[in-house]
Amino acid sequence: MVYKILMFMSWVACRTPYSLLMKIGAGLGRLYFRFIKKQRNLAIKQMRESLKIDQAEAEQLVRESFINMGKNFMEVLYMPALNKENFDKFIEIEHLERMKSAISEKHGVVVLTGHVGNWEWLSAAFTMNDLPVSAIAKQQPNMDYTNALNDLRATINVEIFSRGTSELLSAAKALKKGRILGFLADQDAGPGGAFIEFLGKTASTPMGAAVFAKKFNSPIIPAFILRQPDGHHKVLVGEIIRYTDTGNPDKDLFDLTYKMTKILEKIILDNPT
Repeated sequence: MVYKILMFMSWVACRTPYSLLMKIGAGLGRLYFRFIKKQRNLAIKQMRESLKIDQAEAEQLVRESFINMGKNFMEVLYMPALNKENFDKFIEIEHLERMKSAISEKHGVVVLTGHVGNWEWLSAAFTMNDLPVSAIAKQQPNMDYTNALNDLRATINVEIFSRGTSELLSAAKALKKGRILGFLADQDAGPGGAFIEFLGKTASTPMGAAVFAKKFNSPIIPAFILRQPDGHHKVLVGEIIRYTDTGNPDKDLFDLTYKMTKILEKIILDNPT
C-alpha cells in the first residue's frame, strides 16, 4: 500500500508545476520543524556543537535545513519528469569535463559525496549527460519505501545495489565496466571504519571509497549538489584524487579516507542547511 501511495504521489508531482511543488515541499519542511520535536532538538544540538553557534542561530539553520529536506522529498517524487531536454533548467554543473576525463581512463570513477543537497539529483546530473552511474544504497526500514525509491531512481537511469546483498561484488563489476560508482561517505561504518574527527567528534568513517580506488586504480572525484538561493541546483565537481601507494596499505587507506573526510566536512560547514 505504501508503495502505491508513493508512486501515485510521484504521478501527481510530475504533473504539478515545479514552482508549486517547491512551495509544498517548503511547507512540509516547516511542519516537520514545528511538530517533530525529537528530531528538531537533536538537529539543533548537533548544529550548536559542530558550528559553535548559539541557540537562535542553530534553530534558524535547522529550520532552513528541514525546509530544504521537504523540497528534496518533492523533487525525488518529481524525478520521472526529468529528461535531457529539461534538466538544465534545474541543474547547473561546474567542471563536468573533470568527470569525463576521469571516465576516459576506463578504470571507473569513485565519486565521493554525502547527504548534502538533493543527492538523488546529483546522479541525474551525470546520467542526463550520458554518463553511467551506479550507487550502493541503504535499505529503508519499510521495503515499500525502498522499492518505490529504487523505481524512481531507475527513471533517471541509476543502477542501484542494496546494502546487505552482494553489493560489493556488483560495485566491483560496475567499476570494471568503467561506470561511476557513488559513495555516501557520511554514514556510520561501525567497528570496521576509520576513526576520524568529523565535525568536532570522532566518527567511524567508511573506507569503501579508498578501498575501491586502490583495488581498481580508479580516480576519485568529489562531487556535491547544492541548492542555490534562486532554487536551482549547482553541482560542484572537484579535482581528481588518487590513491598513493607508499608501501604501507593500512596507512595509505587511512590517509586517503582522512583527506576525503575533510573535503566532505568543509562542504558541510560551508553549507550547513
